[in-house]
Amino acid sequence: MIPFTGFPAGKTRFTPLPDLFFTALLPAIDDLAELKLTLYMFWLLNRQRGYPRYMTQAELEAESLLLTSLQRGYEGNPLVILRKAVEKAVARGSLLRVTISDESQRTDYLFLNTPQGRKAVEQVKSGELVLETKGYVHEAPVERESPGIFELYEQNIGLLQPLLAEELAEAESTYPASWIVDAFRIAAEHNVRNWRYIKSILERWQRDGKDDEGPLTDRGRRRRRIP
Repeated sequence: MIPFTGFPAGKTRFTPLPDLFFTALLPAIDDLAELKLTLYMFWLLNRQRGYPRYMTQAELEAESLLLTSLQRGYEGNPLVILRKAVEKAVARGSLLRVTISDESQRTDYLFLNTPQGRKAVEQVKSGELVLETKGYVHEAPVERESPGIFELYEQNIGLLQPLLAEELAEAESTYPASWIVDAFRIAAEHNVRNWRYIKSILERWQRDGKDDEGPLTDRGRRRRRIP
């Protein structure tokens, strides 16, 4: 282990991170390489100026600091580890990828999933924004993971208060993910944006069953209804 001497006194540069990173994204990431990559992308793009802000896959693979970081705690080629981390981040939705290819080359462009990143991706796809590589623009299909309960809360209700985090985590471990998504959707459709309403929906489904599904047992296992 290399000891860290601490942050120096005086003027120091900072990299801003949105609160949603800590309340929704950080609890969901279960791979250290993906976490390192995500943080590194925030740092890299914050140092860029202008619009759009992105990194190509080739540029990332030339980042010696990132590759050195990925070597610690892992066995194998750091480039392979990095590529797997990129795939996980794209599948999760924290990174957006646009691939531009022509007869001679293929370039993967990576953006953070921020309002600016989403805008840039849409402009590239529509032809309004042209990047360095010209050619056919396409996005590789990825299977998105369902949003976690913390992300759903902040998207539909507002800023998550720390006192509520434990209760949300308990609900996430108790109810199926599809139930949680549906409960938030129903609350939004009825314009009732508070956790108590959503919690009451989940508790009713647990007790009486949801649609044609049976209720949940105390251990969270679904019982079949007897015809």
